[in-house]
Amino acid sequence: MDQTVTQLRDTTANPAPLGLLGFGMTTVLLNLHNAGLYDLGSMVLAMGIWYGGAAQIIAGIMEWKKGNTFAATAFTSYGFFWLSLVTLLVLPKLGLSTAADNTAMGAYLATWGLFTAVMFIGTLRLHRATQIVFGSLTVLFFLLAYGDLANASVGFKHATGYEGVFCGLTAIYTGLAQVLNDLFGRTVLPLGIATE
Repeated sequence: MDQTVTQLRDTTANPAPLGLLGFGMTTVLLNLHNAGLYDLGSMVLAMGIWYGGAAQIIAGIMEWKKGNTFAATAFTSYGFFWLSLVTLLVLPKLGLSTAADNTAMGAYLATWGLFTAVMFIGTLRLHRATQIVFGSLTVLFFLLAYGDLANASVGFKHATGYEGVFCGLTAIYTGLAQVLNDLFGRTVLPLGIATE
């Protein structure tokens, strides 16, 4: 009896740039606030809900469909990070909960730092650009946690904001590099060598 083998080829687009840009642009805007350039307002909260939150969750689901466990976990988790952060900030304003104190916020941020540190280990199998994104994000979460737990000075918190801007810019670069490299079919913006 003859058997026919059908192979399916994934022709869907790479969702990583969407996730990286959603994360990176939202991170830059929040950390410009942390650096003291402007107050935390609706612009950052809206970016946190829609681009940092919803867009990353969509990218994570798309990565899941492609069978990419690392990217699915990263984008979906950080998408929900942004939604949870906005919720932490908005619930007290709506009178639905008390505001998280510095200890609670420090614990929240340190937990995300631990998660990110483990995810960083996974990036050692990926491009250098992705390693820099996750490495700088690990540092950012722990600096933010320390800032809350130690009730650090305004200067420390502003410096942490600039580290966050760097982290966000590395994610923007990584996302745009993937878009341009794919579009041109060659390396326009290098991502660094992937380790095997």
